[in-house]
Amino acid sequence: MDWFPLLNSLRIALLSTILVFFAGLFAAHRVTRLPQPVLRSALDALLTLTLVLPPPVIGWLFLRCFGPGHMLGYWLRQFFGARLVMNWPAAALVSALVSFPLMYRASRGAFARFDAGLTDVARTLGRPEAWIFWNIQLPVCRRGVAAGTVLAFARALGEYGATAMVAGYIPARTATVSTALYQSWSGGDDAGAAFWVVLSILLSGACLLAVGVLENARKEEL
Repeated sequence: MDWFPLLNSLRIALLSTILVFFAGLFAAHRVTRLPQPVLRSALDALLTLTLVLPPPVIGWLFLRCFGPGHMLGYWLRQFFGARLVMNWPAAALVSALVSFPLMYRASRGAFARFDAGLTDVARTLGRPEAWIFWNIQLPVCRRGVAAGTVLAFARALGEYGATAMVAGYIPARTATVSTALYQSWSGGDDAGAAFWVVLSILLSGACLLAVGVLENARKEEL
């Protein structure tokens, strides 16, 4: 059995999760602090748009921006020699776009339930905002943030539509669990397809179990 699709899926999901962890935290923290409800609602809709868009639409938009024949793709190729198509980093970036809303929503909800009085006390003691966030707000909201991180990882791990468009299926280069499953099924290899299906179910189930544990722990703290 070729284990490359699993290992590649794991590194794609890991890089994607690292990206959305920091981006999601930053966006959720900033939006939560906005005083205008209308602006918050508009940004919520914008930042979670990729959650409801079909993955091929996200893949198409990514290619229109970073494809070799388009502006950003041409610029990256000319000045940095980077190519963001048909490789695993491209799959990680587009997976980050797909999974970002899960991290953002979970963090946003955790920050919205946070008692602002705790940060007010820290400000009266002269603590800077960055120190307050990393040492007070984030530890208090850690369960919700951790749940969002796990969900984002699981979403990136199982992504197919967008990653198939930007990275394709190249054995030992861009193959993932999802694309390997499709290739096995389309090639008539039912045993191979069943293997990837069972593996996907086990991985997804483990992620959901972790989210459930985190949610129960958060409820007990409350």
